[in-house]
Parts: sequence; structure tokens; C-alpha cells
Amino acid sequence: MKKLSKIISACIAVLLSFNLFATSLQVGEQAPNFRLQATTGGYFQLSDYQGKQAVVLAWYPMANTRGCTIECKSLVEQGHLIREYDVRYVMASVDPLNDNLDFAKKTSADFPMLSDPTKATAKAYDVLNVFKVASRVTFYISKEGKILKIDENVKPATAAEDIAKSLKALNVTLLPSD
Repeated sequence: MKKLSKIISACIAVLLSFNLFATSLQVGEQAPNFRLQATTGGYFQLSDYQGKQAVVLAWYPMANTRGCTIECKSLVEQGHLIREYDVRYVMASVDPLNDNLDFAKKTSADFPMLSDPTKATAKAYDVLNVFKVASRVTFYISKEGKILKIDENVKPATAAEDIAKSLKALNVTLLPSD
């Protein structure tokens, strides 16, 4: 029975790593505003960054799973590549805040991980999949709150490098080097 449970858990983890649909949001549309609890304390609200900074919103399926851990570690270990740009980057899931707090601690996340346990924001971004968790989709949002890019083919191991390449291709402002 224990072996069967491990096999089922492994199958679920593999299925969660795949994108099972495409979002209906389009590049050029206004990104849905949201206010979600953050692992860094308080709340993160998209509209707080309008007119100030671009935002990268990286949805992930579930805290403490293999693919999500790999993606988060990429952002931790290679986050300096993203921080070269005038952008705020966050990861979000439908996990409860306590699960994300534990995940952030285990991965040494130095960026906000957002919790959407009501799934309202995930629904607004159209990222909920058949398992009722978020698909791995990254949204690039301009200072004006418009969707610049939707990446539905996120590779967890190279997430940070890929985000930096996308920011460059999107002509997001580079921060002055020290």
C-alpha cells in the first residue's frame, strides 16, 4: 500500500508539471489586479506597481513539489540576472500562506511568494487546471499594467535565465550598474 501511494504521488507530481491548457488572456490586455498575502509579510497588490515598475508573475502548481522547488531555486540562485532590470518578480500559487511560508524557508526564497487559497486570482488569470491548482505560467506585466508576454512553456531549471532573456527582449528598463 505504501508503494502504491508513492507511485500515485509521483504520477500526480508529473501531471502537475505539465501545462494542461492555455490561458485566455492575451498580450496587450490589462492584467487583472490582485491583492494576495506574501511570504515576505503583508500583501502584494499589482496596482501598487503601476507607473513604477514592471512585474513578473510566475504561477506554480504546488509548494514543496519537485518542479516547483527546481523553479524556485533557479530564481534564488540566478535571481541577480532578473534584478538587473527595473522589475518586481513574484511566484504565486493557490497554496495556503503557511505552505508557502514553509516552501519559502526551505528554498531560501528572497522574493515574495504569493498565496491565493480562494483561487480568485488564479481564475482571473485563467491558470487553474483540471487538478484545481495553477498551471506553470509566467506573466510579464508592464509598468502600465498591460500584459507584455505570457510564457506557457516555463522550464523550471532555467526559469531565472529565461525570465532575464524575456525582459531583455521586451526592452524592460535595465537598472544602472553600480
